[in-house]
Amino acid sequence: MTDLTTAAGYAWFSEQYEELMEAYCITLVQGLAPEELLGALGVGSVSRIAGVAGLGEPSYRLGGDDELFVGVASLGGWSLMVEYNGCLGVTDEAMLPLSRGRTVVSHFRNVNAVDHFCWYQDGAVRLHFEPLFPYHRDGTHPDELVTVMRESGFDLSDADDRDFDEHNEAAFALAHRITGVRLAPELLASAEFVCGLAPLPRT
Repeated sequence: MTDLTTAAGYAWFSEQYEELMEAYCITLVQGLAPEELLGALGVGSVSRIAGVAGLGEPSYRLGGDDELFVGVASLGGWSLMVEYNGCLGVTDEAMLPLSRGRTVVSHFRNVNAVDHFCWYQDGAVRLHFEPLFPYHRDGTHPDELVTVMRESGFDLSDADDRDFDEHNEAAFALAHRITGVRLAPELLASAEFVCGLAPLPRT
């Protein structure tokens, strides 16, 4: 185990991408190219943006209650989907069908510190919890990753004085451990994102 797979290994995210950290959704989808992923989500016309920072302005300008601006980059056998102030990656109605035959891992936080971590696999929610309250978990395998969650940086106690200072960073580390995909500052700065407006499924 190294810092790269613990919360400490992702401290750079809030330091270098403070605006994104305030309200983000980061999703890793196995086995779909960016264009295939966008097509599966119902995105029509697409554009291209270099670097994750470039996704911010169009996200707030173009996104709305019914559509969310998403950017997707290729990471080998995975696609990385990034949303500023979005939630598509933790919306079951969108991700459960997408996860049939593959793994999807997503984590989300909004400006009110509401957060979710979802591990979808084969059309089911394998694990879901709120990173602020990791002791409360649900899904088909809610306790499968208890040890890995602790190693990633989550305090799983329900005590009032529990440590939750790095719960967002721990979500990045846990996603890294599940998928094997390591996010790095230079990758986010240079990645080419295929972008478009995805309809938000009605719940």
